[in-house]
Amino acid sequence: MHSLSSGISILLLVTSGNLRGTISFVPPSLTTLKKVSDPKSRLLYKSSSITPPAPVATVTATPVRLKKEKPPMIIQGGMGVRISSWNLAREVSKRGGLGVISGTAMDIIFVRELQDGDPGGHFRRALASFPNQDMAQHALVKYFVPDGKLPTKPYRSLPSWTLSPARQLEEATILGNYCEVWLAKHNDDGSPTGGLVGMNLLTKVSLPTIHSLYGAMLADVDYVIMGAGIPSKIPGILDALAEHHDCSLPIDITGATSDDYAVTFSPNQFWKGTTTSDMAKKQLNRPSFLPIVSSTTLAQSLLKRSNGSGPTRGVDGFVVELPTAGGHNAPPRGWHYDPSDQGEPMYGVKDVVDIKSFAKVAKGLPFWFAGEYGRPDKLCDVLDAGGNGVQVGTLFALSDESGMESTMKQGILAQLAQHNKLNVITDPAASPTGFPFKVLELEDGPSTPSLKTLSDPEVYNARPRICNLGYLRSAYIDADGKVGYRCPAESVADFVSKGGDKSETAGRKCLCNALCADAGFPQVRHIINPLTGEKDLYVEPSLVTLGDDVNQCATLLKKKTDGTWGYSASDAMDYLLSDWKKSQRQGKKQQDLVNPVRWGYSPAGIADYLLSEYNEFQKQMQEDPALMIV
Repeated sequence: MHSLSSGISILLLVTSGNLRGTISFVPPSLTTLKKVSDPKSRLLYKSSSITPPAPVATVTATPVRLKKEKPPMIIQGGMGVRISSWNLAREVSKRGGLGVISGTAMDIIFVRELQDGDPGGHFRRALASFPNQDMAQHALVKYFVPDGKLPTKPYRSLPSWTLSPARQLEEATILGNYCEVWLAKHNDDGSPTGGLVGMNLLTKVSLPTIHSLYGAMLADVDYVIMGAGIPSKIPGILDALAEHHDCSLPIDITGATSDDYAVTFSPNQFWKGTTTSDMAKKQLNRPSFLPIVSSTTLAQSLLKRSNGSGPTRGVDGFVVELPTAGGHNAPPRGWHYDPSDQGEPMYGVKDVVDIKSFAKVAKGLPFWFAGEYGRPDKLCDVLDAGGNGVQVGTLFALSDESGMESTMKQGILAQLAQHNKLNVITDPAASPTGFPFKVLELEDGPSTPSLKTLSDPEVYNARPRICNLGYLRSAYIDADGKVGYRCPAESVADFVSKGGDKSETAGRKCLCNALCADAGFPQVRHIINPLTGEKDLYVEPSLVTLGDDVNQCATLLKKKTDGTWGYSASDAMDYLLSDWKKSQRQGKKQQDLVNPVRWGYSPAGIADYLLSEYNEFQKQMQEDPALMIV
């Protein structure tokens, strides 16, 4: 036997927990180890109950470093465009929740942030970590404006997405999503936060999906969450991208006679000819996939028909979103949009999902409920019924760290502080997708900033109809048999000229431009004033989407020293977890009263015992070298 002073590995039989690995350590200096007269007595510890035996397992490292496998109880909703910013996601993840960035339109946000001078230098900091620095520098040369563009100057645009996207669009999308995830996962000094970060995408915004996922995966995103459609093809894409394999996403084309239309992406081709052509050989982490569903039927369908690997076909859990949530909602059962009826869709008992019933069809996968679940008691309700927690959007959308434009946010918070009840409607026509869409109706108050948005008929009617971003366009086959793109929120004449039905344009709003304005990136352009004939500067207006429980946010409001109102994401986490923590404390007290004190062994106690035995053995060898066996 050789001396073991350089280090030892011990395989332990563990009788509590499901720990895997090997305890391995380098013994401390022999002079620092103390002799124990009765080492076995050090194994004993008091516990409130006896843990039943578990399968033989092994434990990793001294100090033990175990990956946190338990799913988080709180998911911060992914709200686009960039309301769920990297800063918000980072703060939530550092508090033990799943912080989620919105990947929607991150190509546009990326280039507009650079044109605004990249305040704080955050994107440049993230770009410095991107594996291909030539690509990062090219983006800076092309889009970065050191002191920021003038407010009256329009943003430099990107081409709109098509089945064959331009190279600069591919790079901007990958870089933008990479930066947003990287920033959410790192502290300001570049060190990892250790928190969990996810990204949210809309299934309906399908053309940029693969590139958005790839950029996020290059930054090691932990979760992908997708709703506003049926994302059955996403698990297979995540499997492929983790291996840098070619992949494609089928695209619905109105008037197509085949299903051969798809967006394709080849990681090998993307890196080919660059200074990092070997990137496609490096394994990527395959993030967990959580589809957003509105019924047990859809969950069952995804478990059967998704194209991923494994017994659940690449589905790793669910977010169950009810129609009171902000953003896009699933339509009521049996409902079809009628342009002649602009009234709110009516939801009924068929649209309600029972937590215990959902648990039965989830096949043991974790699930979270959303839609007016941003309250402490709601979290406990879900946990008690077998769920893993809640997804919360609106509460975080108005927090200090969210990406909502500050004047708009302060105006909303000021109204809440004055005990004004805000009204959220379910607009059947606002979204070009055809999905019902939550809209916050806002009015100017006597002591609040101007809050005029597209929810105001005057603002809506004054906006020139134009589609210059195109994320919500739908594809169709034109008269020449080619693929074209149209949007019911664009010019009525243009939409009709492309074969669209005029009735579909009624009440449609340009969400692409409005949601970019919500995040503080409104496009500006000069238009001819029909009354004066002069060029006027037009700034794209906002359209705010929040959940039905927006008034609940007043619970957390605090007036700051500068006179503004607000609360932090950490405050929101404390609030959401308050009832659960209280129940945990009460449960522990009750357990201490009911359970007698028992004796048992802990893995740490076993490790201490083995270390002491090893110490004693080394000491004896020093005192009597004859004991050494070579």
